[in-house]
Amino acid sequence: KELLTAFANSSLRLAGCLIQSSRPVMLCQNCYHQFGEVVQHFENIENTTKTNRCAQSLLMSDRLQMVALVNNFFNDTWIKANCANCLNKKNEGLSAGTVMFLALYNQSMACFKQNLQEGNLLSSNYSVVCKNCNATYKNLSSHYSEMQKNGQHEESGEQFHLCIDIEDAMNITQRLWSTTFNCSVPCTDTVPVIAVSLFIFFLPLVFYLSTFLHSKQKKRVLILGKRIHSNASFANIQDKSN
Repeated sequence: KELLTAFANSSLRLAGCLIQSSRPVMLCQNCYHQFGEVVQHFENIENTTKTNRCAQSLLMSDRLQMVALVNNFFNDTWIKANCANCLNKKNEGLSAGTVMFLALYNQSMACFKQNLQEGNLLSSNYSVVCKNCNATYKNLSSHYSEMQKNGQHEESGEQFHLCIDIEDAMNITQRLWSTTFNCSVPCTDTVPVIAVSLFIFFLPLVFYLSTFLHSKQKKRVLILGKRIHSNASFANIQDKSN
C-alpha cells in the first residue's frame, strides 16, 4: 500500500507539472525532478516484487496493469520530448548548453519587449527591433546551431533532436524575427559567394573569347606570311626577267 501511494502521489505531481508546463513548452526544465521521483518509486515497486509475492499484485494482478501503464505513459512522453538531450548525464539538472540557451533566449525576448515598448511602434515598422536586437538574436541562433551540431556528433550519424523546450523556444523566436518583425540577418558570406558565382559564370565566355581572338590573330599572321612570300616570289621573277 505504501509503495502504491508513493507512486500515485509522484505521478500526480508529474502529471500536474507536465500539463502546467505545456504552453509555453517547458516540460523538461520544469519537470525533470518530478520525473525522477516517478522513476525511483516505480523501481522500488519492481525491486520489491522480486521477493514479495504480495507486491506483485501491483504490477501483474490484472490484464490492465494500471501502474505499469501509467509508468509507460510517462516514459513515452519523456522520450518523445527528448528531455534527456537537455539534461546533464545524471539527469539531475539542466546541461550547461541548455542553461546558456535559456539565458540567450530570455535576453532576446527582453530585447524584443523593451524595443517594442520604447519605440511605440506601428505594426508595420519594426526596424528598431531588427537593429537593436540583431546581435542578441544572432548569438541565440549560433548557440542553437552549435548545440545541434554537437548533439549530432554524439548520436553517431542518427537523426538528433534537442529537447522540446529548446526547439519550441527557437521556433517562437524565429517566427517573431522573420514573420512578425520581418527582420533578416545579413549574411557575411554574400559578397564572396556572388563574386565566385560571377567568376564561374563568365569563365567560359572569357575562354571562348580568348580562343576566338587567338585563332583570328593566328589566321591574320598566316595570311600576312603568305602575302610576304608571294611578294618575294614575284620580286624574284622580276629580277630574273631583267
